[in-house]
Amino acid sequence: MYTFSNRLKIASIVLMIVGALGIIGGFVMAPGTIAEAKEMVASHDEGHGDAHGAEAEHAVKENDHAVADSHGEEHNSSHDQHLLDQLKNRPWSALYVAAFFFMMIALGVLAFYAIQRAAQAGWSPLLFRVMEAITAYLVPGGIIVFVILLLSVLHMNHLFIWMDADVVAHDHLLQGKSGYLNPTFFLIRAAIFLAGWIGYREYSRRLSLAQDESDDNANFKLNFRISAAFLVFYLISESIMSWDWIMSVEPHWFSTLFGWYIFASMFVSGITVIAMVTIYLKSKGLLPDVNDSHIHDLAKFMFGISIFWTYLWFSQFMLIWYSNIPEEVTYYV
Repeated sequence: MYTFSNRLKIASIVLMIVGALGIIGGFVMAPGTIAEAKEMVASHDEGHGDAHGAEAEHAVKENDHAVADSHGEEHNSSHDQHLLDQLKNRPWSALYVAAFFFMMIALGVLAFYAIQRAAQAGWSPLLFRVMEAITAYLVPGGIIVFVILLLSVLHMNHLFIWMDADVVAHDHLLQGKSGYLNPTFFLIRAAIFLAGWIGYREYSRRLSLAQDESDDNANFKLNFRISAAFLVFYLISESIMSWDWIMSVEPHWFSTLFGWYIFASMFVSGITVIAMVTIYLKSKGLLPDVNDSHIHDLAKFMFGISIFWTYLWFSQFMLIWYSNIPEEVTYYV
């Protein structure tokens, strides 16, 4: 059994402390008032040189004049508030991206694990314990992401503009999506997804451990059945999750391929982490029955899904280009 060395434990604790201080620092340095936000933007423009600063200043002045002429002081105030909200979002968005990324690694590994169980693959059982260990992060990672989503619903941040009633009131497109994009339904969906993913992980892990002590293959058969059922749930929930948690950050842009984008990213990242952990454990003298063929199989999956990821992104971008629909470029920008 692998145990963490004291040196690795200390290094992990130090990195967690540094990360926590970084998060706290990001929130502390975020502007608290409109005046602070304007000062921050002004200092940022000055730091980019005179030419760039002059250009930015000219653009800002032109925009201010246009705003003043068309909408008056009320719109100017709204613009200033939007600037403040955007700058206050920075530490939230950094935290959210990191929380989402690492949770998706665990979820990608869980999907790979379920596929191996449902396919009854002969090469991968030696790696099941590695996969189960990585997916253990799904519980704390899922809680962190859910808390951020909950705080968004409580208007502690402005990551999702469709949660702002004032914005929706002046946006016909968001009004048309309000039956789906509403805070209560949003949180209910998130809770269902997390419960399903974590529930499968915990139950499958329990059956996996029980199989080691069993004299028959009843646990193996049950694990096969629930893994096949979970994959159906996963395909549906993962697609909806990608629309909810990422695509709805920019609700005016949408893609029917977006669920596949997220899937390909998490899948290849998860498989890569499986390979890295396996190679590390092999270097410590563990997993003696895992050989080069197992690593080679993981590498083939990594290569194949990387090509699939590239195919999705390039194909859609090429579609946007030759159809000349620049409004679709929002996400890429």
